[in-house]
Amino acid sequence: MTLRDSSPRLSRRGFLAAGAGALAVSALGGWTPVHAVPSGSAASTLPTPPVFPDGIDLYQQAYQNWSKEIMLDAIWTCAPRTPDDVVRLVNWAHENGYTIRPRGAMHGWTPLTIVNGAPVDRVILADTMLHLDWVQVNPGGSPATVTAGPGATLDVITTALQDHGLGLANLPAPGVLSIAGALAVNAHGAALPANGESTLPGHTFGSLSNLVTELTAVVWDGSAYALRTFTRADPEITPLLTHLGRTFITSVTLQAGPNYRMRCQSFTDITWQELFSPAGSPGRTFESFVDSAGRAEAIWYPFTERPWMKVWSLAPEKPATSREVTGPYNYPFSDNVPEPITDLLGHITAGNTSIAPAFGQTYYGVTVAGLAATGSSDIWGWSKDLQFYIKATTLRLTEGGGAVLTNRANIANVIHDFAHWFSERIEHYRSLGQFPLNGPVEIRCCGLDRPEDVLVPSAGPPTIASTRPRPDHPEWDTAIWLNVLGVPGTPGMFAFYREMEQWMRQRYNGSDSTFRPEWSKGWAFGPDLPYTDEQTLTQGLPDTYREGVPSDENWDSARAVYNRLDPHRVFSNTFIDTLLP
Repeated sequence: MTLRDSSPRLSRRGFLAAGAGALAVSALGGWTPVHAVPSGSAASTLPTPPVFPDGIDLYQQAYQNWSKEIMLDAIWTCAPRTPDDVVRLVNWAHENGYTIRPRGAMHGWTPLTIVNGAPVDRVILADTMLHLDWVQVNPGGSPATVTAGPGATLDVITTALQDHGLGLANLPAPGVLSIAGALAVNAHGAALPANGESTLPGHTFGSLSNLVTELTAVVWDGSAYALRTFTRADPEITPLLTHLGRTFITSVTLQAGPNYRMRCQSFTDITWQELFSPAGSPGRTFESFVDSAGRAEAIWYPFTERPWMKVWSLAPEKPATSREVTGPYNYPFSDNVPEPITDLLGHITAGNTSIAPAFGQTYYGVTVAGLAATGSSDIWGWSKDLQFYIKATTLRLTEGGGAVLTNRANIANVIHDFAHWFSERIEHYRSLGQFPLNGPVEIRCCGLDRPEDVLVPSAGPPTIASTRPRPDHPEWDTAIWLNVLGVPGTPGMFAFYREMEQWMRQRYNGSDSTFRPEWSKGWAFGPDLPYTDEQTLTQGLPDTYREGVPSDENWDSARAVYNRLDPHRVFSNTFIDTLLP
């Protein structure tokens, strides 16, 4: 298996200039394919799939993932209009030897959709965001729910919920994510309850996967692929709640809770040594912010002393010093990269990696100035408007790291150990004249997928979610997300990620914690590329979901369900065949 693509392809600059593989908003507000070459056109460069199902638009289009590290000039893409279209598509694929890969916002790093270097002549992407994007709220249900098509975005879903006085307590930062894509990789936010705060009915501080009450997927019924609806009480639903692309969800229902107002304060004057102090330390520490507000995130730019610390707190009434906001994405200086940053980025991509300290210091300076210029250091509004802050125009970096499951009382010590290890290593490499990392450290926390948060009969938590509790360690109630970002193509970056991942697996592996991947980001780092370390893929990751959980609800039982529901592996690719054979 290789993840390196040696075939000709557009440059990143050319890809963005052409707009290939992108989606555009029409005057009527609908999504339309950009630079699509229809099936049968003389401009097509791929063999046309035979007897393709009538009524499903088929076109050749480019593809790129979030960091632009997986890019294709052309792949067959189609746009099913209904769940029945998806069924016809999947049965056609089975009969003709094709595989189907659902495509959402493409906001990911992993090869779970497309594998660099793998043949694509018998692969069809199914665009879920063009037509399969309906949303329906049932505010009077018990619990209140929202049902959505797989391509509905979190932006649209939460806006519909807000219209009915409802919301979600723990949201990922990018609202552009499709709901099916978010569930596939166990998407989550940066939310814990403050000390003394209880979880309101309908909410969870775990992942979005834990909110699912029902879903419909395309599965093998013994003679053909067909739609099947799974309630949360169905034992076969638990592997589907986080499935890494091994199924095709056509509809999902989530529970929801009361919406609420929040305040988000930004601090840029706390040294990292104070912020990341051990448990019980005085001062403005990460631990103290979690205690008082629960919801916190640190963004620590490389080679700088003071992180950007965001703290969200419940605030039914607007604080006197806060600025009210009425929509999401309130950090334009972060969403639209300023010229000084792109200039330095150009130096890095040209091979001048020693510019990394200046890159970090400039990004910190832009943040401080941007918060002041936009009045965004203290904002107040509805929950979704404060939780969504990453747009498609945000600087696209690659990421490595993962989740540490531990007791809430251990948060400060976990972060302290990681921060000091990281600082020591980047300073070590700087002393050698090497700069393998040049992006920020991101540190967030959220809760686990507690069974008691689910308000319908449930067969259990998502089987292979990073946020799945460990029954043998009921005291572990928190996931700490430790990620480090870097500019794609930086020499030595993946080797550093490999060193970091192996240290984290060793350090957070015992009676006080365990380490799991963040499925949407980078993991299983080899010396040169992510997702290539065979020992991690075939033993390390599977063992993570065998330890401390029942044998009938672990990695192996999940794999058995995937293979039973899709025995012909229509929903797979060469990488998934290795990870989940």
